[in-house]
Amino acid sequence: MECRAGCGACCIAISISSPIPGMPSGKPAGVRCLHLRADGLCALFDSPTRPAVCKAFQAEEMVCGASREEALALITALENFSAP
Repeated sequence: MECRAGCGACCIAISISSPIPGMPSGKPAGVRCLHLRADGLCALFDSPTRPAVCKAFQAEEMVCGASREEALALITALENFSAP
């Protein structure tokens, strides 16, 4: 599956524990990454400072669903399930 252009659900729903430029403590789940642009694309996408977890994320139908709203719901559910 190709990433849905402008979706950005993975840049909001997941937590990131590693430092991100401008977010030295990472990013909590449900918080919009400060690098998610208004058009729903990542400003760090081609940058070497893009976090490894973001580089490793692969769009899949079971995670991303059929819409941005479904992706937010599915990724949030997975995040909640995996929380300590």
